[in-house]
Formats: sequence, C-alpha cells, structure tokens
Amino acid sequence: MADYGEITLIAGQAHPALAQAISQELDIPLANGHVGRFPDGEIDIKVNEDLRGRDVFVLQPTCPPVNENWIELLLLMDTLRRASAGRITAVMPYYGYARKDRKDEGRVPISAKVVANTLIVSGCDRLVTIDMHAAQIQGFFDIPVDHLYARPVLLEAVEQLAIDDPVIVTPDVGGTKMARAWAKRLGADLAIVDKRRISGAEISVEHVIGDVEGRNVVIVDDMISTGGSISEAARILKGSGAKSINIAVTHPVFCGPAVERLNAAPVDLILATDTIPQNDPVPDRLRVVSVAPLLANTIRNIHRSESVSSLFE
Repeated sequence: MADYGEITLIAGQAHPALAQAISQELDIPLANGHVGRFPDGEIDIKVNEDLRGRDVFVLQPTCPPVNENWIELLLLMDTLRRASAGRITAVMPYYGYARKDRKDEGRVPISAKVVANTLIVSGCDRLVTIDMHAAQIQGFFDIPVDHLYARPVLLEAVEQLAIDDPVIVTPDVGGTKMARAWAKRLGADLAIVDKRRISGAEISVEHVIGDVEGRNVVIVDDMISTGGSISEAARILKGSGAKSINIAVTHPVFCGPAVERLNAAPVDLILATDTIPQNDPVPDRLRVVSVAPLLANTIRNIHRSESVSSLFE
C-alpha cells in the first residue's frame, strides 16, 4: 500500500462554505494559500505550505462561473504537481460540462471528455464527484473515479418529512434507474413523467406513467438547471391529482428563469444538497442539506485505502 503522507486539504474559491464544512468534519485545517487575480483577470495562485509527499485533496466544484472554477482547479493541481505532492485528488462535488458526454450530432464537442483530459494532464491522480449527469463519463478516465451518490443524504431528509403513501417520480425516462433506487429504499411506488424535449431550454410534457392521484409525490433528479422540466412535471402531476409535491435534487444550479419557475410551480418543498453554493435569490421553498459529512468520510476512506462503496451499503 502506497504511503502518500498526511492529508492536506486545499480549497479553490468555488465553494468556500462547503470546503470549510469538510475541513471541520475531518478536523483538518485548510492549507494556507492564495488564489487571486492579476489586473487582467488571469488567475494567480501561491500555496504557502510544504506539500512534498502529501496526500492532497483539492476541493473545487466546477459550478457557475464554470470556466473560472475549472481553470482555477487545473492551476491548483498544476501547482501541487510541481510542488511534489504525493497524490492529488480532485474533489468535484459538481462536474461541469457533463451534459455533452457523447457526439449526438455532427460538428459538436464531447465536452465532458475535454474536462477529463485537462484534469489528468494537470496532475489529477484521482477524482471524487457526486451524481454525474451521465455516469458513463467515468469511462473517460484512466485514473480511479469515486462516483458518489447524494441519495443517502437526501433520503434521510425525506424520511424526516414522514410523507404518507409516497410515490417516487422521475421527471423523464432517463432518470428511471435513480427513481427506482429511491422507491426501493422507501418501499414506495414509482411513476414517470413522459417528457419530449423541444430544445435545451424548452420541453413538452405529454403524460404520467403510473398512478399519482391522491398521492404524495417526491420528484427526484440529479440537477435543476433552468427549472423548466421539473416545474412542468410538477404542474402535470398536480393536474393528474397529486396531493402534495416535494422535490429532492442533488445539484441546485438554478440558472436563468429557474427561481421564478420554481416559485410559480405547485411545489411544497425543494430539498437540495450544497454541492453548489447558493446566492440570492433562491426558490422560496428551498431547504439545503449538506454533503460535507459524505465527502469527509470519502476522503478519510481514500486516505486509509478503505472501501468507498461501503459508505452506501
């Protein structure tokens, strides 16, 4: 078993609150460093600690502003590599550019692969992420990838709501596997909103597969971006007789008209994790639950060469 030295936690500027929460969970202070900007906007980095031989975990989701946080992560890892860190693990709770995971039409990039390539070239030895938009992105890496699930964190929050006679709903067919896992854990029924997408920001919902009339619905998804799909799904479910509608989502991106759409939707509660920092305004009925304990336990297990999958058994 390789000895990578003691753990060092280093955080970029993408999500300081989550980085600090992970630091507190592990009782390990964040490394002393500087991440600033030159007058022309270029990123300036300096780590003020000896990193030679250390087991370094870089805490940086590639959330909006995606390009800024992505480049900052790459430069942090290059800094660590050139400082002779023993092992460099990128902890990316939110993996940006994940929507483009294949070439589905002519003359388009495979953006998720570009991100993977840049991470490896910059010195990444291992990746930790949560609920990738497309799980097959793991195949773009020839390094270990720990693909975590936010489901245990969100499930605990949902169970505390003590929802009577719940139905787990996926807002599109692609999320059926995730919804089925939720339904199995809660001993609940499963329903699917059959959705037809017109464009990246516009969808047309047709009908609901499954019985939701008079039932308490929990819509589960990996992310909310513009809120169009999930808001329209909530309206369709309400129109189909759903008694109450709660949402449980991993990544609250909330861009464009998302907040306005969610506030107007017939939703009782939105549960989301803190993989992405939230700035005002946020949806009125939003409740955030933290993935800091999950990430801290993952970091601890990786460092000790212990199983990560055991955290989900």
